[in-house]
Amino acid sequence: MANIQSIASVGESLVRFLNHHFSEHPPLPHATTNAVLARTEDFDRTSSSDIVPPALSIFLYRIEVNKTMRAAWSGVASQTGEAHLPLDLHFLLTPWADNANFEYRIAGATLACLEQTPILSGPLLDTVGEFAPHEAIQVGLESLSTEDIMRTYDSLPVDYKLSLPYVVRILRMDSLEAIPPVPVTTSVAGVRPEATHE
Repeated sequence: MANIQSIASVGESLVRFLNHHFSEHPPLPHATTNAVLARTEDFDRTSSSDIVPPALSIFLYRIEVNKTMRAAWSGVASQTGEAHLPLDLHFLLTPWADNANFEYRIAGATLACLEQTPILSGPLLDTVGEFAPHEAIQVGLESLSTEDIMRTYDSLPVDYKLSLPYVVRILRMDSLEAIPPVPVTTSVAGVRPEATHE
């Protein structure tokens, strides 16, 4: 089952999958486009940054508990003693290039790739997450308003850039070990045994 490294594993899975697609279907002529994981600091291109155009940055800006599945998995945990945390991972995928036309091409290639294969499972998932053979994640465009994206960029060291909002669901992160549930015993107090009659 997916372990505590599964969040990082999802990021690496996206990088590997998109880079394979970009190598098979290059968005730009005579240039290699690379997908890279990005931190907040990487958006400040005046300092050391892993974003080297042409590129697609993959920025995880929010992690949320999936409220729909939380109750069901909590019920399972109460029986098995193993915690299961269902998560939604919210990403901004941002194209970087020397001009607008190239950035649009990278955006188009990204949309086509993830629309064609919206489910990642099996060998498409990075092994560090220790996903079970039947586990899969769904990658889909998120309905995010321009205002919400702008609010996110307010916290980044860069002006607003064209970005594609994606959500990965449902990542079920399992606990390191199972804690056996405490056995329940029934104790009745204040009841006297019936008197015996001779």
